[in-house]
Amino acid sequence: MVASVHVARAQQGQFQPGTPTPRNQGQSGGGVLELPTIPGRQGGGPTSSIPPIAPQQGQALTLPSRQLKSQQGYQQVTVTVTDQDGRYVTGLQKSDFKLAIDGQDRPIEFFRQDLNTPVSIGILVDTSGSMQPKIPQAQAAISEFIRNLNDRDDVFMFAFSSRPFLLQPFTTNHYLVLSRLELLHAFGQTSLYDTILDGLLMVQHGRYDKRALLVVTDGMDNTSQSNVQQVVAQARRMGVLVYSIGIGDPNAASLPGIALGPFMIGGDDDQVDARTLSTLSTETGAKTYIIREVGDGAALRQACATISRELREQYTVGFVAPDASRGGYRSIHVDVPTHPEDVVRVRKGVVVGGGGTESADATPPG
Repeated sequence: MVASVHVARAQQGQFQPGTPTPRNQGQSGGGVLELPTIPGRQGGGPTSSIPPIAPQQGQALTLPSRQLKSQQGYQQVTVTVTDQDGRYVTGLQKSDFKLAIDGQDRPIEFFRQDLNTPVSIGILVDTSGSMQPKIPQAQAAISEFIRNLNDRDDVFMFAFSSRPFLLQPFTTNHYLVLSRLELLHAFGQTSLYDTILDGLLMVQHGRYDKRALLVVTDGMDNTSQSNVQQVVAQARRMGVLVYSIGIGDPNAASLPGIALGPFMIGGDDDQVDARTLSTLSTETGAKTYIIREVGDGAALRQACATISRELREQYTVGFVAPDASRGGYRSIHVDVPTHPEDVVRVRKGVVVGGGGTESADATPPG
């Protein structure tokens, strides 16, 4: 189970820290500390350092009928189609797609071209001590990511070090999210797993049926109460795209460090958990980018811009899984027979039955 998101008050950066008072101490996930509103910016107006956001033109949001959604076993997945050169293929029709569940062809009951349709998105940014020299680059890259979004997108943002901090709850006012980037301040260790679990929980409360997380991190988890198996199992259950950007060398030798309060002395600062990030992206139909050169701010900005663009050039496919009453995990395969040379990316499978609350035992091995 994902830990409940506990609310307390704390501050980072130039703000004086308050005393955190999270409830239910000891539950998995640790808890999320929420920062108060920035004084003088309650209206969310732009600051002089934030350039204007260009409005994105998009189609009206199309949703499956209430009757279809109420059918037992109804699921929908996001599909990304690219050509051999990696360019996004748009303009395909429902008749171009073929869907198989557990190897058996199934009819497509709902189809949508996600040409800039709105998305509910959570941004999870690592602010552990090793991120200190990378914070300015992360701020610039995430800023570009936000400015490339549909202006109707629903966005929240966590910072995480030894525990998650809720910098900005869900909002469609992107200036508010941009202003929170000023609060990023590196300290502490890395609670990656707990933060992703909390992000998966929170994004379910977004206003749109298409949901995604963007994780920006440079390290290995070393403080979470949950484990990688729980994170992968939860990602499999939820129809959330988990994109990630790892900063550092995934092959670097892991050296032990010494924890002194919120700080880590020594150890390896540049080893990124590429395996976990890639597994989450593969399971959910998203993508992971590894920036091996720690100082490569241009590559980081490009990765963020690419992810933002991808969310606006996809498809949503809905179907009814057979024998939904027996529940369990079902593998998914989607292809485009009319364009056999194109590459199709979609989540590996879905968990049906019980409203998506099955235990981790419902997921397949490996």
